[in-house]
Amino acid sequence: MFYTGIDWHKAFCYLSTVNAEGKLVQQRKVRNTAADFASYYESFDTDLHTSVVESCGGWYWLSRLFDRLSLPLVVAHAHYVKAIAYAKVKTDKVDSMTLAHLLRMDYIPTSYQLPPHLRGMRDLMRARLRLVQKQVSFSNMTSRLYEKFNVTCPDHLPADYALQHQLYMHQHDLLEIKIKEIEASLKDRLLPTPEIQRLLWIPGIGMINAYSIFLEIGEISRFADIKHFYSYCRLAPGASNSGSRNRHKSGHKSGNRYLKLAFTDAAVHAIRYYPVIFRYFRRMSRRKARPIARNLVAKNLAKSAYHVLKDECDFNHTFKGMALEKKKSRTWPRLASPDLPLEPRLP
Repeated sequence: MFYTGIDWHKAFCYLSTVNAEGKLVQQRKVRNTAADFASYYESFDTDLHTSVVESCGGWYWLSRLFDRLSLPLVVAHAHYVKAIAYAKVKTDKVDSMTLAHLLRMDYIPTSYQLPPHLRGMRDLMRARLRLVQKQVSFSNMTSRLYEKFNVTCPDHLPADYALQHQLYMHQHDLLEIKIKEIEASLKDRLLPTPEIQRLLWIPGIGMINAYSIFLEIGEISRFADIKHFYSYCRLAPGASNSGSRNRHKSGHKSGNRYLKLAFTDAAVHAIRYYPVIFRYFRRMSRRKARPIARNLVAKNLAKSAYHVLKDECDFNHTFKGMALEKKKSRTWPRLASPDLPLEPRLP
C-alpha cells in the first residue's frame, strides 16, 4: 500500500509517497497537468494507492482528475491539519511528507467533498450572495449621497453627485438582472426536488434559503446527530472551560457561514409572520439578548430542516411542540400542481 501527500501550488505540486512501513518511495515536483500526474502514478505497479491534499483552490480539478485515474483522494481539513502537523521547518518536501505520514497513520481530519453534480449549483448560490452584498453596498452609497446634502431624491443633488447617483443606480439595476439570471438557472433543477419541497413548508424558509440549505448540507447522513448539525451551522455556542473557569464563546467561526446566514434570515421572517414563533422570541428576549433569542429561533428551524431531510418526511407544522396557527400556501413557490408526485432525486 502506498500513501502520497500532495502539497498544492498554483502551477505545480510537490508529491511525496511512502509505503506501509513509512519509508520514502518517491518524491517529485509535478506540473499541474493531467499527463504529469498520470505519469507519476503509473510508475507504481499497484492500484493500492491513496493520496491526500489539503483543502485548497484546486481540489475540484484534482478530484475530477483522480476520478479519471480511478484513485482515491482524501481532502484534508486545512485548519485542523495545521494544528496537528505544525513544524518549525516548512517546505514543500516537509509538508508533502507530513501529509503522507498522517495519511498512513489515519490521522488526517477529512473535509467533506460535496458530490460533483451539486458543486456548480452551490457555487452559483454563493456567487449570488456576493452579488446581493454588492447591490446592498450600492444602495447604501446612494443613501449617503442623500444624507450628505439632506435631500430625498436625486433631482436636488449637485451635478457631479447626480452623476454619481446615476452610476450607483445603474450598477444596482445591473446586479439585479444578474441575480435574477442565477435564480432562473437554478429553479428548474432544484425546485421540483423532494428535499426542496419539504424545506419550503418550514416557517421562514423561502425558495432562496431552501436552495442554500440543501446545497450547503449536501448529504444529511454525514451528521451523526442533531448536535453535530447545530455545530456545523454555527448555531451552537462554543466553550472554553479549564479548571474552575467556565467561559461561554458565542459567534465562533468554525462551521458553515452560509447555513448560519440562511437559518438566521429564516428566523427573522418566521418571527415576523408566525404569531407562535413571535411569542416564543419575545419570551426569550426577556431573559437573553435579542441576537441570542433570534439564534434560538434559528436553531429550532434548523432542527426541523434536519429531521425533514434525515427522515425524508413532511414538516409537522409545529414549533417547540406548539401547533402553528398559520400554514404556507400550497401553490407558491412550490410546484404549480402540488398534488402530482415529486420528481426523482438529483442523480
